[in-house]
Amino acid sequence: MAGDLRSALNHAVCDELDAALSRIVHCVNQLTDAQVWWRPPDGTNAIGNLVLHLTGNIQQIIANNLTGAPDTRDRPAEFAARDVVPKAELLHRLTAAVAAAKAAVVSAPDEQLTSMRRVNAYDWTGIQAVVRSVAHFRGHTQEIIHTTRTVLGADYQFAGPR
Repeated sequence: MAGDLRSALNHAVCDELDAALSRIVHCVNQLTDAQVWWRPPDGTNAIGNLVLHLTGNIQQIIANNLTGAPDTRDRPAEFAARDVVPKAELLHRLTAAVAAAKAAVVSAPDEQLTSMRRVNAYDWTGIQAVVRSVAHFRGHTQEIIHTTRTVLGADYQFAGPR
């Protein structure tokens, strides 16, 4: 991959992950631990479950996939969790996973990004896996924003541009 294209890819992926992470941190920091684990009445996921899920996804699909690290993800446990994990711990885990994903993208050889590999039940190139995971990350970020606004109502504090 040409240097300029590779640099643009690295910048775009890292910027998008940072932007979404900053929105999640902004939301979670407005909530109590109990609010982070509040489960809407229609049975959708608590913000805590979504943060666990995003941590697992970004670690598995980007960081471990691009570095060849073993896949130790337990996806069902991300949604089954009911014990309150403090919000500071959730954010620490998510921030570490995002840092690992960004480092994996930046350091992955071109062959790792362009070759086809099996990821879960899909045959994707490394780039496809990154793009799908980042889109997934952004989608759940919007869900976290919406749930935060639902919980806080008029007390929700809007974030600045990002």
